[in-house]
Amino acid sequence: MAKVILMKPGNPEAEIATDHHLLALARRGNEDAFVALFHRHQAPVFRYVIHMCGSREVAEEVTQDIFLALLSKNTSYSDSLGDLQGFLIGMARNQLRKHFRRSKRTSSWEKVPEIGTRPQLFEKISREQELAALKVAILRLPSRYREVIVLCELQGMDLARASEQLGCALGTVKSRLNRARTILRARLRDREGCPA
Repeated sequence: MAKVILMKPGNPEAEIATDHHLLALARRGNEDAFVALFHRHQAPVFRYVIHMCGSREVAEEVTQDIFLALLSKNTSYSDSLGDLQGFLIGMARNQLRKHFRRSKRTSSWEKVPEIGTRPQLFEKISREQELAALKVAILRLPSRYREVIVLCELQGMDLARASEQLGCALGTVKSRLNRARTILRARLRDREGCPA
């Protein structure tokens, strides 16, 4: 009889187990292995989705769907496809495309409460307006530019890894990132009424 490994967060065995091993255990019904995988990868996948769609509700739903689909025998992940997190973000891209086709609308950002010190009211309002304008500008980017901004700027992914995640050449990622930054700067300048 195979040893059942408890995969509770904080368990050293869960922390050193590979994604492939945890996934195999999870697909055989080991709930602890699934929880360990979820805790390991949920946050980056959720951040990617919320930055791409702007809706907490959609991001939660898509993230949940991705992890449930991961348990399915129809989802064919193997180490040869790259790391699991990249595979999950690829699944997220596909789920979002389906969602956008179904909804046929542009998402809007929710009000996210500011955390930290309590600045003066005027400064806080100004910062919130700038942040809201940036979020709207990012959401209005064509998806090929929005993806590189989300991965490289918001999630801090390096260009080589973003190239792997998106399945395009490194030069393409650099070009899209440069173009996205240019578009964002222009839109934010226009909003402020600054001369070009």
